[in-house]
Amino acid sequence: MTRMIDGIEEMKTLVGEHLGYSPYTEITQEQVNTFAEATGDHQWIHVDVERAKAGPFGGPIAHGYLTLSLGPLLSPQIFGVSGVSMGVNYGANKIRFPSPVPVGSNVRLGATLLGVDDIAGGAQVNMEFVFEVEGAPKPSCVAEVVFRYYT
Repeated sequence: MTRMIDGIEEMKTLVGEHLGYSPYTEITQEQVNTFAEATGDHQWIHVDVERAKAGPFGGPIAHGYLTLSLGPLLSPQIFGVSGVSMGVNYGANKIRFPSPVPVGSNVRLGATLLGVDDIAGGAQVNMEFVFEVEGAPKPSCVAEVVFRYYT
């Protein structure tokens, strides 16, 4: 269930709060192949299923940036922001990929609101996004992402 945040002022009251988790979504080989085509990253650990079976992960894995790119799909399943005219991705301060995302695994996103700073016409918002593979001991991606919301 999506948590609705009513504007920047309410967002400021939630700093430090974990906003919740998305549902799990399956990572398919088709997604990985499509991402490889879009980015030109055809490394065998991602797209050569047979070779990847003998590789270090026992099968093909998703690209780290594919995992990160699930943020726009999964974050609206956690939270939404009303009372703003628009929001944009502004960047990321830190991104790490501590463990792989095997093709066929289920991934979810957890989001924590780290900070809200006033800017001209709105606010800059820092969030921690943690992508987890179902049953894995460590997260697959931990990123401090930055959004800008305008009133």
